[in-house]
Amino acid sequence: MARRAHDYDEDDVRVRPGRRGSRPRTRRRPAHDDASPGFVTAVDRGRYRCLADPGTDRERAVTAMRARELGRKGVVVGDRVALVGDVSGDQDTLARIVRVEPRTSALRRTADDTDPFERIIVANADRLVIVTALAHPEPRPRMIDRQLVAAYDAGMDPLLCLTKADLADPGPLIAEYAPLGVPYVVTRRGGDLGELREHLSGRTSVLVGHSGVGKSTLVNALVPDAERAVSHVNAVTGRGRHTSSSAIALELPGGNGWIIDTPGVRSFGLAHVDPEHVLNAFEDLAEGAAERCPPHCDHVQEDCGLDGWVEDGHASQARLDSLRRLLLALGGTLSPGDDAVEPGPRTGRSPRHGPA
Repeated sequence: MARRAHDYDEDDVRVRPGRRGSRPRTRRRPAHDDASPGFVTAVDRGRYRCLADPGTDRERAVTAMRARELGRKGVVVGDRVALVGDVSGDQDTLARIVRVEPRTSALRRTADDTDPFERIIVANADRLVIVTALAHPEPRPRMIDRQLVAAYDAGMDPLLCLTKADLADPGPLIAEYAPLGVPYVVTRRGGDLGELREHLSGRTSVLVGHSGVGKSTLVNALVPDAERAVSHVNAVTGRGRHTSSSAIALELPGGNGWIIDTPGVRSFGLAHVDPEHVLNAFEDLAEGAAERCPPHCDHVQEDCGLDGWVEDGHASQARLDSLRRLLLALGGTLSPGDDAVEPGPRTGRSPRHGPA
């Protein structure tokens, strides 16, 4: 009797191989238990410069690529990673980053205050050094405020580094931030950097600031073989030229800590920061908010208790203006990324524009 097309025996069953071969696929990924620990010191066009086995007598520089299994997970300077493949560090060899260890901190910023996409600048730093020139270019207090907010949001200790004290008196700016209790150092051309070194000792510190404030000059003085390019300030615009195109981690002499130099920025978006946390960067106003503000006060409303707090001399009007300017920017009231806007009346009208 002829067998019909749909009749079959068990022995006739065949498994069709997949288009990529007959080996069964699995979602299980290798554990890479034998991976070498690494520390990312620079990122350049899809290649990662790392130190393998950092802090040991086997420490060596390794070039690596990101493994496909990481997916979209980013790798940034300061990350602690796991390396496999050729981790010898020999010329023309390439290792793979297969794992990014949990971060203790992440310094983030967005392109402006409405951009939903945040960018991690560096990971695992514990100190944010806000580098500000006292002249050429002029200091921008609102930029400082934004970077303070980012530091507190990331759980990092801020440090104000005021450069070019040979050109201008640091006293007014120091007084402006004295109520916040933020530590500071003052430097001048050719001056001693001993105090700054003490603040950086034993820590991983990241330097931020806009172009021309002297970050690269400081780095070259702190790490003599760094050879970071130094920019000059435009005499017409008062702005510096970007000379550092990417972040780089450099070890301080004697292995006494790390500093991470970053490219100069002209804006520091905070779209990723919850507005409720902004007050944490203004300790001189936080006490007043707790004592005098009505429930659910957004600190820009008409009955905000901080106005009376300032009138009684507990904080300066400039600090309150800075706080409100940040809150309005985070709420989308001000122009995106505009750091040259004076706080206007709290009546819903557009703030007036003025000098930074």
